[in-house]
Amino acid sequence: MSESRLILVDGSGYIFRAYYALPPMNNSKGIPTNAVYGFCNMMLRLIDEHPNDKILIILDAGKNTFRNTLYPEYKANRSEAPEDLIPQFGIIREAIDAFGLDVIEKKDFEADDIIASYVRYGEVNKIPTTVFSSDKDLFQLLSANTRIMDPMKNVEIDEAKVMDKFGVGPDKITDVQALIGDSVDNIPGVPGIGVKTAAELINEYGNLENLLKNAKKIKQNKRRETLIENCDKAIISKKLV
Repeated sequence: MSESRLILVDGSGYIFRAYYALPPMNNSKGIPTNAVYGFCNMMLRLIDEHPNDKILIILDAGKNTFRNTLYPEYKANRSEAPEDLIPQFGIIREAIDAFGLDVIEKKDFEADDIIASYVRYGEVNKIPTTVFSSDKDLFQLLSANTRIMDPMKNVEIDEAKVMDKFGVGPDKITDVQALIGDSVDNIPGVPGIGVKTAAELINEYGNLENLLKNAKKIKQNKRRETLIENCDKAIISKKLV
């Protein structure tokens, strides 16, 4: 028998994926159910594929987290959840309970933060761990002990895929993201610096802190001036990512 694993499910990601993947559906009482239906199907498949593993469903506890204190504009561009999705959240919680699975959430923290904490626990205690999420922000958790599975594409995210997307290994993703920012989460980054340039700079200087420390030595005028002028944005962006 293969070794039991800790399975961490980005439940919030699953719910929204299920909602947008399926057309509107309602039960006999007129309550929307498309996200419930899609989510339950994905959970049934996951349970069937991992009968001997410990599965944890990780959810966001609320819209605001400690990041909004650090940077009030964080995710300020996000709209509210669709009106017909809101009544489905409670039903999904009931479904998770019916499956006998544990839900983990914590006020002031995102699901990503909790997933990362459990990944660290798995690393320290040598528990093989798999994260089920298509969120690129979680790629930084990839290691010899931790696998990342994209459940929507049904593919494993390995170092080659990380390198292809970010131009660096998992341990340097946060440095690259700090430079490029993230329009989805309203993380500023450094204006004008894309993935290719960010990867080149981080591979050359090792990390964001060393890059900013040596920014005055960069030969390209525009690149040097942009980094110096936006140093604070880069620093807060790394804290956010």
